[in-house]
Amino acid sequence: DSGGVVYYANYLKFMERARTEYLRSLGFEQDEIVANEGVLFAVRSLKIDYLKPARFNQLLNITVHVAEIRKASLLFAQRVELAEQEASKILCAGEVKVACLDAGTFRPTAIPPRILREVTSER
Repeated sequence: DSGGVVYYANYLKFMERARTEYLRSLGFEQDEIVANEGVLFAVRSLKIDYLKPARFNQLLNITVHVAEIRKASLLFAQRVELAEQEASKILCAGEVKVACLDAGTFRPTAIPPRILREVTSER
């Protein structure tokens, strides 16, 4: 923003991108999940703590950790940290619950076994 700090809603965008990249690293593209598995993932709830501001032009790391796996949802623990040589500095921490939804009805449905296997093996 004009004060040289990252606008609070942008942290959510950073976390969203990190989750997308996490799934991509497991071999799953969002559009292919819809086409091949008939499901999509949508944020159900989130809790976020803003601890320190990120400033313009700082390099950030966004972490993704699967904290809980349920039949139709995943709970991600995520952090936004400064990516500097010094010890890691946590700027923002959050928990994001993502529901698995049927792509046609938008009703909750079980996470497909192929996705569940990959997510479980990463833990």
